[in-house]
Amino acid sequence: MAARRVLVTGAARGIGAAVARAFAERGDRVAVHRRAPGDPGLPGEGHVVVRGDLADPEATRALVDTAATALGGLDVVVNNAAVYLEHKILETDYDEWLAAWRETVAVDLLGPANVCWCAARHLPPGGRIVNVSSRGAYRGEPDHPAYGAAKAGLNSMTQSLARALAPRGIAVTAVAPGFVATDMVRSLVDSPEGAAIRAQSPFDRVARPEEVAAAVLFLASPDSEWTSGAILDLNGASYFR
Repeated sequence: MAARRVLVTGAARGIGAAVARAFAERGDRVAVHRRAPGDPGLPGEGHVVVRGDLADPEATRALVDTAATALGGLDVVVNNAAVYLEHKILETDYDEWLAAWRETVAVDLLGPANVCWCAARHLPPGGRIVNVSSRGAYRGEPDHPAYGAAKAGLNSMTQSLARALAPRGIAVTAVAPGFVATDMVRSLVDSPEGAAIRAQSPFDRVARPEEVAAAVLFLASPDSEWTSGAILDLNGASYFR
């Protein structure tokens, strides 16, 4: 398979870093979206770092265009960047509540929407967009309600864009992980609640970032066109819908 040109947002750590590495290991050239400049730290050659705040529409357009210019185009876009802010409805004051919703929706939903709009101007027939959603879009996020709502919106957007971009030969899919052993949730998994979190799955563990990356790699493959519009649950049988 020829090398492809891949943009991964939120690729500094966790799922995003695992996804970027998985593409690089198969010989693709990757634009790593993160805050820190410097060496992308991936195997192979031709990788670049792109920066930009996904809550800022113009910065989003600039980072997508920069990635496309540096790589000579785009073949795959993975929308992984997200924030996960606690804001319990009965324990948060109104200003904190508003701020959490604004930031979460801006980064977790509007950010991917804007990345998709910009990327659609670069993706050729055979292009792929894979959005990283969450089990929380279906089962609810009582302590992080804006996150659950944004991911539910991301799922709907995935299916809408799958319909809209199919005539261009572009497939759009999503993965919906449960708990993954990343820095974002490590404090929960390592807390006294960790045993109960692991027990949500009959495998008695949480996912590894590399397992999510493997699913993203499949959905982004040239043979995956007929999955367009699908949202793949990756939760170790911890939740069914």
